[in-house]
Amino acid sequence: MHHSYLKKFAAWSVHVFTVSGIFLGFLALLSTVNYNFTQAVFFLALALFVDGIDGTIARYVGVENITPTIDGSVLDNIIDYFNYVLVPTFMIHWFGFVGENYSLLVCFLILTVSSYTFANKGVKTDDYYFSGFPALWNLVVLYFYLLETSELINIGIVIVLSVFTFIPIKYVHPIRVLEFRKTNIAMTALWCVTTVYLLLMKEPLDKSQLMTLDFSIYSVWILVNLYFLFITLRRSFKS
Repeated sequence: MHHSYLKKFAAWSVHVFTVSGIFLGFLALLSTVNYNFTQAVFFLALALFVDGIDGTIARYVGVENITPTIDGSVLDNIIDYFNYVLVPTFMIHWFGFVGENYSLLVCFLILTVSSYTFANKGVKTDDYYFSGFPALWNLVVLYFYLLETSELINIGIVIVLSVFTFIPIKYVHPIRVLEFRKTNIAMTALWCVTTVYLLLMKEPLDKSQLMTLDFSIYSVWILVNLYFLFITLRRSFKS
């Protein structure tokens, strides 16, 4: 009996851990309202970390069997839509990444196509790649900030990615995809380190200084992104 209670406690603890992700997203929303982009990204990164490991913990604990009335996939989708779509969309609007004139139209487009992403039963392939752009707008808004792309380019990127939502290009899940898994995880870790560095250096420095003083870090960051682009293209056109 005591062992059974411990199992239930462990299972519900995993659920609480999972749900903490939506509170982290809420903190990112508050940071956005306070015009603190870096802090907002920090909270979204924590939420991404929670989302990245909670499934593994849940499977280890056997949550599905212990708490059969809770649908973990639905819970994940609720939290993921909030953190990967709603909060970043608000950030795109609030920080003016697409300008004022077309902001609401762009937000409508993101929210709409992303709804189809989360309703798509075939969004994941048998080998755990994402089929179609997986609504990772939290990363998109980060790239807008780091690369300082123009409003027009940002609008174009949103339109292209919205179209790619419905095109079965394969995007790698760096943890679950078994092919090149160790390399993917190492490259993800390198991406995280370089991204944090660029974010921290971006506050006091403008882009020209960043490129001059920290060109090596910036170059590594670009190369890591090119690696993941290569993995995506390789799997997409693989027979």
